[in-house]
Amino acid sequence: MATTFADQLRSLTDEALGALLQLRPDLVVPVPADVSALAVRAQSRGSVARCLDGLDEFTLRILDAARLSRAADTALTSIDAILELAAGVAADDVRVAVDRLRVRFLLHGPEEALEVTGAVDEVTSPYPAGLGRPADYLDAQAAALVADRAKLRRTVLAAPPASRAVLDRLAAGPPIGALSRESLRDGGRESARDGSRDGGRDSGREGSGRDAMAEPVRWLVEEHVLVPISEAGRAPRPDGELVELPREVGMLLRRETGPLGALRPFPPLPEGTSRDPKSVDSAGAGQVMEAVRSAEALLDALAAEAAPVLRAGGLGVRDLRRLARAAGLDEPAAGLLLEIVYAAGLLGEADAHGSSRSVTVSRATGPVDEIFLPTGGYDLWRALSIAQRWHTLARAWLSLTRQPGLIGSRDERDRPINALAPEAERAGAPQARREALLVLADLAPGVAPAPDEVLELLAWQAPRRARGREAAHRDALAGAAVLGVTALGALTSYARLILEDPDDDTETDPLGVRAAATQQPSDAIRTLDALLPAPVDHILVQADLSVVVPGPPEPELAAELDVVAEPESAGGASVFRVTAASVRRALDVGYTANDLHSLFKRRSRTPVPQTLTYMIDDAARRHGGLRSGSAGSYLRSDDEALIAEVLADKRLVALALRQIAPTVLVSPAQVARLLSQLREAGFAPVAEDAGGAAVLSRPKVRRAPTRTPLAARLSDQAGPPILAGPRLAGVVEQIRRGDIATRAARRAPVTVRAANGQAVTGLTSVQRHGEAMAVLQQAVREKARVWVGYVDSHGATLSRLVRPVSLSAGYLRAEDERTETLHTFALHRITAAVPEEE
Repeated sequence: MATTFADQLRSLTDEALGALLQLRPDLVVPVPADVSALAVRAQSRGSVARCLDGLDEFTLRILDAARLSRAADTALTSIDAILELAAGVAADDVRVAVDRLRVRFLLHGPEEALEVTGAVDEVTSPYPAGLGRPADYLDAQAAALVADRAKLRRTVLAAPPASRAVLDRLAAGPPIGALSRESLRDGGRESARDGSRDGGRDSGREGSGRDAMAEPVRWLVEEHVLVPISEAGRAPRPDGELVELPREVGMLLRRETGPLGALRPFPPLPEGTSRDPKSVDSAGAGQVMEAVRSAEALLDALAAEAAPVLRAGGLGVRDLRRLARAAGLDEPAAGLLLEIVYAAGLLGEADAHGSSRSVTVSRATGPVDEIFLPTGGYDLWRALSIAQRWHTLARAWLSLTRQPGLIGSRDERDRPINALAPEAERAGAPQARREALLVLADLAPGVAPAPDEVLELLAWQAPRRARGREAAHRDALAGAAVLGVTALGALTSYARLILEDPDDDTETDPLGVRAAATQQPSDAIRTLDALLPAPVDHILVQADLSVVVPGPPEPELAAELDVVAEPESAGGASVFRVTAASVRRALDVGYTANDLHSLFKRRSRTPVPQTLTYMIDDAARRHGGLRSGSAGSYLRSDDEALIAEVLADKRLVALALRQIAPTVLVSPAQVARLLSQLREAGFAPVAEDAGGAAVLSRPKVRRAPTRTPLAARLSDQAGPPILAGPRLAGVVEQIRRGDIATRAARRAPVTVRAANGQAVTGLTSVQRHGEAMAVLQQAVREKARVWVGYVDSHGATLSRLVRPVSLSAGYLRAEDERTETLHTFALHRITAAVPEEE
């Protein structure tokens, strides 16, 4: 009796079955009920296609050899037949590739009778290895030609040079050529171009020589070297729109390279340029600081002037240019960083009218409903170290399901693709990004390959997956350079650690106990911290009131500088400048003159210039000389001359100030507007509360709602699990138990199966419910095993071999000795009960 696919799976050891599930994790999403269900899933088109996508070029060629070498009567092949087609390669390499196919069950059966899984032919090219169909299938005259090997050689050698060029092109694959419809209408002048409908290779060929190929193609058709076929169904037809090169002719033309073409059993190793790993890490650390600074500059620019969300979604082109100028970036780099900070949860959308606080919005062409703003998580992110901030950005980039390189291009409808727009969504982007980086990770430290070398290696590692992903891979390499993942073309040491860092540690720590107990930074963060300059807690104040920070500032120092100085330049050493406006801002948030003097004296390693001391004292003396309240608002001062000066200032006419006392003015304007216009006019007022105390507070900034980073959301989504250790053993055991239960149910007595609604020949009635109760009561007394038929909560009819324990209160409690579990059955759901011996 022939062994079925399911039987072959069933005969595997637990280790071999586990290896199959590790190689094809989609088979257990969800976990199949039994081995038969696993077999059906393993032969499905989708699962086979996903498995083929992960195979390298050489293994796919060996699979083509297996397809080509199948016997016509049995559709079986063998190791020897495959070795014959791959004669130009070492037999051990071929056997290794065959083993890769067998362990994945793309080939199954004994070595002398291997069978190709049926769905393979459905999801691959109909032309294995780029060879056409046999001549006896296509045309009788072509079959007669190829049957006479000597005549076939003479015909091929006699072909004119132009005809031979057509043959060589079709022999390289694909074996299909299309006749130009225009030339067919020209009274028989035919031309051919390579076809691409075989699902294999691109058909783009030069079109200028089609008419010149008319006579060469006609000669080949008349000599029966090419066979006309129809475009619909590819059936042979004398007046077909296509021509096909028979398999035997193609194999003859490949006599130098072999029937399968040029075979590469080993990957093409990139040569690249060798660089000092320390230089790579140093350059990468510098780029890390620049990337973090640029991301912060973009978010600060959005906090100062929010950008509207387009009606179709995304950020407008003008806003992207504005933000790029503010951060000192080009537009592609700005678009990339905006996508990353959005994925990291640092940027989000907010209702443009959802707060009473005033928010500046860049000019829009119409009403604005939503705006882009930094989220609350941005403030927490800024308090982290540079290495931790970069780690957040890098993890968000690796899991980003968008392709930032598309920003600025146009979609299939010729519409521009904007930053943060839905058109840039690409589900395969994270995988393409990781594939490109893993190529660099597999090289020796410091090796910097050219992008074309990386793409060539990716095309060998997974040809089916890499086809069409060239732009995504190039985009990944470009993004890695901007983010500091790579430097000088090579992968940095800390980026290697991120790629090696497992996203899911549930196999070794399923309850997360160790993670909660340690809370230690990752190896990548510690390595990057060692490469970055140590955070500094001091500044260098210059005579021109510029402030030099000789390194990355500590979070506390950075917060102080944000208040007391204006940023001028950033880099390894950032430069700020103290101005009258910055000093006034510091006084507004609660600093006193003594606080500022103490701050600069404590932080500066150089003497504090006397000019700065005078500026602080002068600003503090003037600060609060005017006090305002709500009347709308009021303005008061003990200095009557100052009140008179304000009242006479023509720049303040819009405030409609009115004097109600020698030292008090009132205005219908709100306090915020009153303070703003007074400061613009050069005065230094402060607000006060109802008790006359000065109200000192930092300027309030509006934030978008906090968003969950993309990496955290993706980790919760269902997908092929990481199978190893206890989880893998549990899945295998569950499938085995389900298979035993299914097979046991098929062996249930006919009375139980009939009661469960299964067709049983010769059975005219089912056991009555009362008889079932009697059988169960007897089984409880004798502690005997019985077959129980019942209806589960989903309405399915099932049967189970159990040992009843008790029968009371409308329920049967019974033990399943096979699974060592106790089951409870509602009596009204039991349809039959039969002793085991029956």
